[in-house]
Amino acid sequence: FEPDAGAMAEEHAAFREQLAAGGAEVIVAEAPHGPDPDAIYTYDPAIVSDDGAILLRPGKEGRRGEPDAMGADFVEAGVPIAGRLDAPAMAEGGDTVWLDERTLLVGRGYRTNDAGIDALRELLPGVEVIAFDLPHYNGRDEVMHLMSLLSPLDADLAVVYPPLMPVRLVEILEERGFELVQVPDEEFASMGPNVLALGPRVALALAG
Repeated sequence: FEPDAGAMAEEHAAFREQLAAGGAEVIVAEAPHGPDPDAIYTYDPAIVSDDGAILLRPGKEGRRGEPDAMGADFVEAGVPIAGRLDAPAMAEGGDTVWLDERTLLVGRGYRTNDAGIDALRELLPGVEVIAFDLPHYNGRDEVMHLMSLLSPLDADLAVVYPPLMPVRLVEILEERGFELVQVPDEEFASMGPNVLALGPRVALALAG
């Protein structure tokens, strides 16, 4: 199977248009970076806090160059670099979810380790970093991120797939009064829980 570069560019342009229509300022990352198909997942190399961007260290070795490239784009866009993770720490943005301004949920799995979680706690002293073990599911080759199970849509609303969610995570959401939109089993494989909030209660999801 050979990717269609033209179709990919058209899809990317359409995606940017939808983001802009939702009120976002869209900045295209243009820092040079070698061949890396996973670089399309721009949520993974960094997270952004009130103090600036934190450059992560991906668990997948082939993605280790992405944080530096994204860091250059952050600087170009005027976003300060608040810190970065170094070996042996590993963390990917797909394993992190901001529940509110002072609560960061982190999934501990095959791409985010204990050292990565500890590093995030050190870099975010005013934030409660709550970690959960992620399910093994189909193993290392079909990695599962926290955002495979949970996507917030508002301060009290989230799309979730409860069958694979850690019990403590479900309890925290319930304790905080979250309404849970449960993804049916038949939509889990097509990334049903992984949607993007364009604003409060406005979601962008994959077709199908």
